[in-house]
Amino acid sequence: MPQTLSLSSATASPAAALLKPKLPSPPPKHLHLPPAPPPPPPADLPDVSLPAKKPFTPHQNSHLQEKLLYLDSLGVDSFRCFNSNPSLVSASLRQVKSVIDFLHALNLGSHDVRRVLHTCPEILTTPLSSTLLPAVTFLLREAGVDARSLPGVIRRRPRLLTRPVEEHLRPTLNFLQTTVGINDVSRWATLLCCSVDSKFLPRLDYFQRLGFSKQESTAIFRRFPPLFRYSVEENLEPKFNYFLVEMGRELKELMDYPQYFSFSLENRIKPRHQMCVEKGVCLSLPLMLKSSEVRFRDRLEVCCSSSMPVRTSPLWGAKFDDDNVTL
Repeated sequence: MPQTLSLSSATASPAAALLKPKLPSPPPKHLHLPPAPPPPPPADLPDVSLPAKKPFTPHQNSHLQEKLLYLDSLGVDSFRCFNSNPSLVSASLRQVKSVIDFLHALNLGSHDVRRVLHTCPEILTTPLSSTLLPAVTFLLREAGVDARSLPGVIRRRPRLLTRPVEEHLRPTLNFLQTTVGINDVSRWATLLCCSVDSKFLPRLDYFQRLGFSKQESTAIFRRFPPLFRYSVEENLEPKFNYFLVEMGRELKELMDYPQYFSFSLENRIKPRHQMCVEKGVCLSLPLMLKSSEVRFRDRLEVCCSSSMPVRTSPLWGAKFDDDNVTL
């Protein structure tokens, strides 16, 4: 009788092991831990609860929209005004309209109003009765600005209307009249928005450091008041250094013609001085700078072809007052 062999799992062949299907391993079990309790508040700090934020109401948004639409209807860059003057957000539409009406009452056209608001957006939130109206009254009555010239003054320096009379405008006027000696301040009314301490005094001190006396420095600014607005670092200093070092001129010429600082150093002063050097001619500052390019070249040719002295008299062929030169 043939014997039957039974194979146990321990003695199974390798082929059988390969043919045995593999069961998938059970998925890993996830442990669900309870959340950690919050740490107790520090013993030395009180339990402070923050106030709840006030919800933004559509009523506030409608007021802002009205101001935006109103400024846009005037052709004003409303977003620029709001970015430059954040207090405009809380201003009422009635206040904004009253300022616009006030500017129109000063004979400023629509284009002028847009220019004023782009230059000085804070004028929209300047109080009308306590600041704007007193400033206009001061310009007309105390500074002597003619009513027909007032719109032009405001176009050039709208910040004049935002300056308080007692704290700013009247002290500046007194300084220009008494210290500098300017009789007709109305011609230079735009200077009234400048600060005496940060604008006028530092520039007077600068000219004294250049070698001018206090009286001479004051006379220079009395002769040409726009110098008060020129930057010392960007305008006065580089032009004076060129005048003294490269041109080799005397300080008295600046006293006679301080308008020298109003001309471009790169586009007018340097090119014309170099042309004079090449021709061997030394013209006075008014003759060299004031005339047109064609007339300047013609004058150089006349000087070179004539038997006149190489250095012309400062007043040769010129008659000039505070800010005008007639050749």
